[in-house]
Amino acid sequence: MTTPTKTYKYYWEDFPVGKVREFGGITITAEEIIDFARKFDPQPFHLSEEGGRNSLFGGLCASGWHTCALAMRMMCDEYLLETASLGSPGLENIRWLKPVRPGDTLRVRSVVIEARPMESKPHVGLVLVRWEVLNQNNEEVAQMEGYGMYRRRNPGPAKDSEA
Repeated sequence: MTTPTKTYKYYWEDFPVGKVREFGGITITAEEIIDFARKFDPQPFHLSEEGGRNSLFGGLCASGWHTCALAMRMMCDEYLLETASLGSPGLENIRWLKPVRPGDTLRVRSVVIEARPMESKPHVGLVLVRWEVLNQNNEEVAQMEGYGMYRRRNPGPAKDSEA
């Protein structure tokens, strides 16, 4: 008996170099910043306004990891859960450029930088994407680059070594 193959909305072929997506719109609260910090990044400037005032940030600000997690949530909601994703080997770069404050509304702009098939695995394509996290003032607060692996609609023949 064969298992039916799921049909996805997006495959590797739907991520051509230069493709830009803009999406999201999550407004972060002080309570969410503090809750995340208590669980995962309990530095004083993430835990209270006073702790933030006594730091270089001058007030309460979100953990960079919280900002990345919010970006991931927006990616899932926008397209990732509808893709033939095979996961990711990781991020190449993460930069936290400006503090994220209570009341900020974040969105994401993604740009496909590279897309290539894996020669050793003809059913898989690699996509390198830069994600820019922007606040309500269109200021870039964070940036990440990383590869995603996606099933291909039309895989080519296998080769002996990966490209």
